[in-house]
Amino acid sequence: MGVTVLVLTGAGIAAVLILRRVRPDLYWMVVGGPAARIRVTWSYASVMDACGLSVPPSRARVALAKVMRREMPANRPPKLLRMKTTRTGLVARIRLQPGQDAFDVISAADRLRHSWRLHQVAVKEVRSGVLELSMTGYDVLSRVHMPARAERSALRVPVALRADGTVHYRDFRKVPHCLTVGATESGKSVYQRGLIRELAPQAVALVGIDCKKGVELAPLARRFSAMADTPEAAADLLEALVEEMGERFEVIRAAQRISADTPDAEITSDIWGLPEKIRPVPIVVMIDEVAELLLVSAAAQKKRRERIITALVRLGQLSRAAGIYLEVCGQRFGSELGEGVTMLRAQLTGRVCHRVNDEASAKMAFGDIAPEALASVLAIAPDQPGVAIAADTSGGWSRIRTPHTSLRAAVATCNQYAALTPDISALDAFRPVLPPLPTGTGPAPEPVPATA
Repeated sequence: MGVTVLVLTGAGIAAVLILRRVRPDLYWMVVGGPAARIRVTWSYASVMDACGLSVPPSRARVALAKVMRREMPANRPPKLLRMKTTRTGLVARIRLQPGQDAFDVISAADRLRHSWRLHQVAVKEVRSGVLELSMTGYDVLSRVHMPARAERSALRVPVALRADGTVHYRDFRKVPHCLTVGATESGKSVYQRGLIRELAPQAVALVGIDCKKGVELAPLARRFSAMADTPEAAADLLEALVEEMGERFEVIRAAQRISADTPDAEITSDIWGLPEKIRPVPIVVMIDEVAELLLVSAAAQKKRRERIITALVRLGQLSRAAGIYLEVCGQRFGSELGEGVTMLRAQLTGRVCHRVNDEASAKMAFGDIAPEALASVLAIAPDQPGVAIAADTSGGWSRIRTPHTSLRAAVATCNQYAALTPDISALDAFRPVLPPLPTGTGPAPEPVPATA
């Protein structure tokens, strides 16, 4: 009997250790989370006091203690309002005591992490006097497990997991244009591949520009409405997109019908305010290795480069209202690529920077919007493919990691939704010519509607 108990106990411990290694999120929900919640709740007051986050009692309480000849009241920590367990950690809300500041708690975040034996503690101000502590129980980026029920909507797709356990979304409606920078084998191509895989089921036109003879995007061509694999073809394609943008502006202008009796709700300045029956399909332009578009080796190629950079700058400045969005990828994207690059980079609101080979490349991505993120970019190790820093022009940034998406999985998804590929007359000349899919693949599911 005793041997049986020992065997069962050992098997249970082994199962828990394996679960912690293979599925840390499940281990946290079953074992780690409840234990951490008890630990934080039990030691909350003493840890806050040890970290210098408590204030002396009020004068009234001190005076009352003296009159009643009682023991002097202890220092008061921030009031713990509530705490909940998530799949990656704990989330607690606290109310600051009079005289305390949010900066005090932010400065002590690392000490709180050590005191409660957690992986990370992030502090966010919810409203005046109320803070939210997002505590991560383990390294969620070591093995990326995306939530099974991640939210998806038109032009808003999950692409990575953040260090605090939340999902990082690519929202084209809020951040229309994005620049992704990364060295070879940094995970940049996997990030782009995963983004295409998420966009494939949606009612959106994909346009690819891959000047590496299409080795990255050509396998996914069945889901692309247009594609170019040489700088010459890319120049023509970009100019066709500029013409398409102009035609969409004409549609918007014709639909405005601004007059005294037109309701405000029917006046729009972009495609998302148009009636669904006349709304053009949104276009996402995927550019792989942008340097190949702009580098020139002979004087005869300068005219082509000017055409390309002019079209890109015009798209970056104007195309959001027309529903055309840029997703630009490259190893470097600096002023050495020529005139107009800095102007284009200023239009790319979102920034994602994977591991880079030098500090200058990181400054190209974040030097103008989030310089405090440069140290985190340079700390990404070569054995961490997919790890990146994501930021935007608001100055906020976060550490993310993309789940691995194999090329075969991306190709299978693009083939599955090939029937959803929109036909855009202005881009017919650039439509990939491919053999038909084998019969028996079945009908494609319905696309996600592009609602306003």
